[in-house]
Amino acid sequence: MAAGDEHAASEVLRGVARHLNCLNEDNKATRRRALELIRRDTLDRALSSGVQQEVFSALLQPLLRCLSDPMEKCRETSIAMITEFLRSVPRPEEALPYLMPCLAQRFGEKEVLEPAEELRLSAVEMLVLLVEVCGKNLAPFLSEMIRVLQRSILDPFPDVKRESCRCAVEFAKSVPEHFHLQAESLVNPLMLTVSHQHSRVRVSVIEATGAVIQHGSGKNMDDVLSHLAQRLFDDSPQVRKAVTAVVGDWLLHMRDRYSYFHRLIPLLLSSINDEIPEIRLLAADLWRQVGSQWEKENEDDIKDKMDFLLTPPPHYPPGVERPGLGCRELVVRNLGRLVPAVSHDVTDWLVPTRIRTSQLLSVLLLHAEDHSTQHLQPLLATIYRACSESERDVVRNVVYLERLSSCVEMLLHQCESDCGSISLQLLQVLVTVQSLSTDSQLSEKALETVQLLCKVQGLDSVIELYRQHMDQLLDWLSSSVSTWSSFSPQRLQLQVVVVQSGPVIGEFLSQLMPLLCSCLQPNRDPEMRMSIFTMFAKLLLDANNTLDSRGRFCDESEQFLCDVLLPNLVWRAGRTAAAVRTAVLSCVLALLHGQAITPGQLLSLEEKLSPRVLSALDEDSQMSRLFACRSLSAILRLIGTSLHQEALNKIYPELLKRLDDSSEEVRGEALQALDLWLSSLTKDYDLELCSPHLQLLFQQLLLHLDDPDSSVQDRVLDVLKKGSSVHPVLLRREVEAVRDKHRSPVYCDLLLQSFSSPPTS
Repeated sequence: MAAGDEHAASEVLRGVARHLNCLNEDNKATRRRALELIRRDTLDRALSSGVQQEVFSALLQPLLRCLSDPMEKCRETSIAMITEFLRSVPRPEEALPYLMPCLAQRFGEKEVLEPAEELRLSAVEMLVLLVEVCGKNLAPFLSEMIRVLQRSILDPFPDVKRESCRCAVEFAKSVPEHFHLQAESLVNPLMLTVSHQHSRVRVSVIEATGAVIQHGSGKNMDDVLSHLAQRLFDDSPQVRKAVTAVVGDWLLHMRDRYSYFHRLIPLLLSSINDEIPEIRLLAADLWRQVGSQWEKENEDDIKDKMDFLLTPPPHYPPGVERPGLGCRELVVRNLGRLVPAVSHDVTDWLVPTRIRTSQLLSVLLLHAEDHSTQHLQPLLATIYRACSESERDVVRNVVYLERLSSCVEMLLHQCESDCGSISLQLLQVLVTVQSLSTDSQLSEKALETVQLLCKVQGLDSVIELYRQHMDQLLDWLSSSVSTWSSFSPQRLQLQVVVVQSGPVIGEFLSQLMPLLCSCLQPNRDPEMRMSIFTMFAKLLLDANNTLDSRGRFCDESEQFLCDVLLPNLVWRAGRTAAAVRTAVLSCVLALLHGQAITPGQLLSLEEKLSPRVLSALDEDSQMSRLFACRSLSAILRLIGTSLHQEALNKIYPELLKRLDDSSEEVRGEALQALDLWLSSLTKDYDLELCSPHLQLLFQQLLLHLDDPDSSVQDRVLDVLKKGSSVHPVLLRREVEAVRDKHRSPVYCDLLLQSFSSPPTS
């Protein structure tokens, strides 16, 4: 390294030395600030590549230690800094001896140590970058990389799975001469993930499987083929396309492909009849390439056929393009091993399998031509069974929502009151149409049809219709609640039912609440819970006209708060979990504002509820902090005067912290809550014993009298005036002690004027 670069690197490191020491401090804010300052003095500066290399070498181990920091933000910043250094330094491979063992320890053990899904994703993205910038230099760290990929492919977070599959593909291409030694270790995790509910994950897994088998030893081919065959029936065209591309690539490039022709050819030929034109064209093109390649590789063996068998045989189907010689020869040479499998699958119990097999049989016969006579007996038996098949076509029934709604409307017009016997079923159909429709006009039309259903039965309103069927509707929804996810239509059906039924839902709490408790447990789908919590909060805000229409919700609210809301407020890593907590806090606030819980019930639950709400004041989400402040205000308004002084003294310090919040709205709510806190101090509050608490409160509020925002100053002044009625002597003493230090002593003067008597010693 040049002398100038060495001197510059020394200067940089000297500048960050104190920040590095701060990384060992107990205070998490100090550690986070230190990392931000290190970034500012290194990555954010225009340093030469040589200087960056030297600085990175010195900072790497401290940054790696930060990967174990208890604070998520510190870990996030550390991963981001390491990633940026790897992208910019000229010799990133020098970091591998330290970096790879650390990553393997944190992300590759049986129990993954990193709880935050976004940070696990960032770590895998960093691995992808490592593969790109280090290439073959990663070969000595094959074991560490495989350990991490084994765990990350099975990660619960779909984006981590996808990025891990991408990493596996790139890594296999980078170190093919070493990768085969441990490639089979990835097969089991991939096959456990190949049926994941997200189609994009399935696509990534299939592509990774292609690379793992391609660059592996080939021993695991039998373990993956059955899974890939199932994916040919996947509902997602992209998944079927991925299978087609992978199988075609194996047939073209895999070293031991000749040993697996009889297993791979049926998979590729099955895609030739796919319902999607793009997949059909891809399969046909790959199959032509496979035939041409085989033809060139075996030119000496088929020279006579190449010269003389140029015309198609008699009775060849008109309008059908004849496959190339190489394609025909491949089928002919493997037909004896293909026919038994086709004969078996053509009688499969699944209709799609039977249809797909019959299509494959047709393609095989077109390729085999007159060579099929060698296998005539089993082929004829297979064809006979196929001809006796009752399912002659694959019928795909599409139910269009608009037509479905129109059918119900027509039925009501024609049959009128006779529809009363199927009223429940018709209502279920209309609820489903409304829940699945994204067209507002269609939803309105379905609602009009619901009103028509009421009319033909002589019912006064939609509410009466729901009252008639609510018992069966809730049973209908409850029957499948254990399987609900964010993609389940039942979640949307529930929303339609509870919103449109209005006050009727309050008559069926004994059925509704167990259903909600089941689908809102912390281990259920987070997006589903977030949606239902949001819906429930809206109901609680109008509880008198919904859940509490019969005055019975108070009997359920205490258990719901304890069994559902509080468990969902427990902190869990990740943005999705944070969004769920925000939705839960909205429910808590709505529960308190909607008067759906009595002060007596709230007082008995205060010891459980307050700690959860107070912890929410530190959430990253501004909305969560806002809801938490408002919830504390509601608690103080309802039961503040009944709280013991120990409970009260736990609340104000957390509210004081929010006076420095980045959100002006949160600051305002915190001041309002502090005002209510002071109003909650009754004669039972021991002023002498608790004077240190009041002193701290007054001192912090006086600091904010110097706030640059005059509206904040005014609100702080109002809160302090409230404090003057609690302990005037103490407050006056504190005001006089800081008056001359204030930039705007006028507020102190205004406060002093509010006192009616001189201070006493």
